[in-house]
Amino acid sequence: MSEQNAADGILIRTPTIDDGGPMWRVVRDSGVLDLNSSYLYLLMATDFAETSVVAEMDGRVVGFVIGYRPPQRPDSIFLWQVGVDEAARGKGLGKRLLRAFLAAPGARGARLLETTISPSNAASRALFAAIARELGVDNLESEHFSEAHFLPDEGHEPEMLFRIGPLDPETVQQRYGDCIA
Repeated sequence: MSEQNAADGILIRTPTIDDGGPMWRVVRDSGVLDLNSSYLYLLMATDFAETSVVAEMDGRVVGFVIGYRPPQRPDSIFLWQVGVDEAARGKGLGKRLLRAFLAAPGARGARLLETTISPSNAASRALFAAIARELGVDNLESEHFSEAHFLPDEGHEPEMLFRIGPLDPETVQQRYGDCIA
């Protein structure tokens, strides 16, 4: 059975314009994720839909991954944010969303998965390490944004850059291609 039709009734698919608001609500309700403007989530659900995925349960968005292809690094797919609603936690949804993100149309051909993670975010660090192990590739961490870079947003932790790869696009599609509807 493909992950998109898992027994828990969660469907992972490409977002639409109607998903922007629900994605924003998942972030707001988490209480821990960086809340961007609702406009940003609308843009991600439309202009960046091919590099994003949402999880739907009972007709309601319960998770998402948003990202893009950096113009300066076209061989990379950058994951900007992962959000999972409290109602869907504990089901391995973060990993399922990440797999679907790697198989999304806009990620095809990527040889590196990149993201930034703050030092205290143990769950995200573990998630990306698990995906690297699953694919048998390196998970390299380096300094990226210091606290000073976030001024005037005082109190923001530094963000470390994670580069996972090199990915074999064919292997990614074979393993994860059925993760997205």
